Amino acid sequence: MKLLNINQICLLYYPEQEKNPEFWNTMAQRTLKTALSVQYLNKNKAKNLILFLGDGMGVPTVTAARILKGQLNGQSGEETLLEMDKFPFVSLAKTYNTNAQVPDSAGTATAFLCGVKANEGTVGVSAAAVRFQCNTTKGNEVTSILRWAKDAGKSVGIVTTTRVTHATPSAAYAHSVNRDWYSDNDMPAEALLEGCKDLARQLIENIPNIDIIMGGGRKFMTPKNMPDIEYPTQTKHNGTRKDGRNLVQEWIDRTKDKKGFYVWNKKQLLSLNPNNVDYLLGLFEPSDMSYDLERNTDSEPSLTEMVDVAIKVLRKNQNGFYLLVEGGRIDHGHHEGKAKQALHEAVEMDRAIGRADLLTSTHDTLTVVTADHSHVFSFGGYTYRGNPIFGLAPMLSDIDQKPFTSILYGNGPGYKTVNGTRENVSTINYMEDNYQAQAAIPLTSETHGGEDVAVFAKGPMAHLLHGVHEQNYIPHVMAYAACIGQNLDHCNPTGGTVRLQPVLSSFAAVLAATQLLC
Repeated sequence: MKLLNINQICLLYYPEQEKNPEFWNTMAQRTLKTALSVQYLNKNKAKNLILFLGDGMGVPTVTAARILKGQLNGQSGEETLLEMDKFPFVSLAKTYNTNAQVPDSAGTATAFLCGVKANEGTVGVSAAAVRFQCNTTKGNEVTSILRWAKDAGKSVGIVTTTRVTHATPSAAYAHSVNRDWYSDNDMPAEALLEGCKDLARQLIENIPNIDIIMGGGRKFMTPKNMPDIEYPTQTKHNGTRKDGRNLVQEWIDRTKDKKGFYVWNKKQLLSLNPNNVDYLLGLFEPSDMSYDLERNTDSEPSLTEMVDVAIKVLRKNQNGFYLLVEGGRIDHGHHEGKAKQALHEAVEMDRAIGRADLLTSTHDTLTVVTADHSHVFSFGGYTYRGNPIFGLAPMLSDIDQKPFTSILYGNGPGYKTVNGTRENVSTINYMEDNYQAQAAIPLTSETHGGEDVAVFAKGPMAHLLHGVHEQNYIPHVMAYAACIGQNLDHCNPTGGTVRLQPVLSSFAAVLAATQLLC
């Protein structure tokens, strides 16, 4: 292992004050004092529920996004706080599917939305349903917390940067043995004959009047060969439906007398007065929305802008709301080996979390931030403080004496050789937006990782998310906090705080005991 002169990599930087032990002691004591000042656990009834789901946002991605956020603000990055870092309760969720050690986004979505673990590739059905086998759907459907909230009189919304029929959002409203049945054009004739429905159709039919739907996916909603409204000359964006239905128009017709609005660009979205909107369908791309680094900021809204409008519409309901927000393209960036795209997507989702915080209160809003699964993404190489997160490690390989970037993948499309040897990254622009980081194993698409993911929580009953849990535990906690779904005996029928107190977590018990002693 050959170390390089640090001047070849970056300027070694850390604040002068950090050399003084008093700096660290004072910071720790301040943090301790803040922890001890907590007077009570928030046991209010949650009027509102928000789940932020970073698709593929494993712990290494969270850490790297934190550093990126700081470096975008001119800091070294390591000391930066993400919005999710500020949440008082953090736990881990086990992500395996019933039939997979390393999961996919469909089975995990069924877990964190419907409360039951399921097979990979299936959404809104139990593990008794078999992928691709339509005739195993009936009788094995499971409902989501979005449905529980709607049935309880709350407004509900889905906001995603993927197509609205993708794995995560579809588990909120659909029951399908194949996550890829976006429109009937994607389904085998046998499945159609057996009565199975595509995901776009289920979005419109299964849960009438989902208040907010925003993301991409126009082409799965319109008749085959119908030109796209934004890209009329590009046939690859044409509609795909073989049944001839225009689900967008059906939605417009159904909500036109109910303060319903359909928008397909940023200008239309931001021109709306939320006070005059009760239902909103926003489809901003034919398929998935653009990466934030590539987004046309004049025509396509950011995740933060979509969340802002969604909350302003949903919060008008006196019974509160449930909102699912997916930073879905974090996952796509990793699959393509494009770490820069993935991490910028994660930073944008963190901005959306911050915006939601400004529009809600921890007094009555339970907010949870988590991921469905991780990726085989890592960063290391003994980098120095403040090293650019997309930069080189300060050493050369033992074998080929070539440099390498701090960010690497265990597998994926970044595996490249030149004349039979590893590519020399110093000869290319490894800081480019779409640079594919080097990978150990060649694959067309990088794979998910199987490790646990973090669960950040704040607001009513957030302390119930502690320790290590199965992923399907998450919606049960959220429903308990809001007095929807199962376990309603503890709820005060007149509203306000929860009447019967749950068993404290071990952490909460220790905290309570500490307060009694101090």
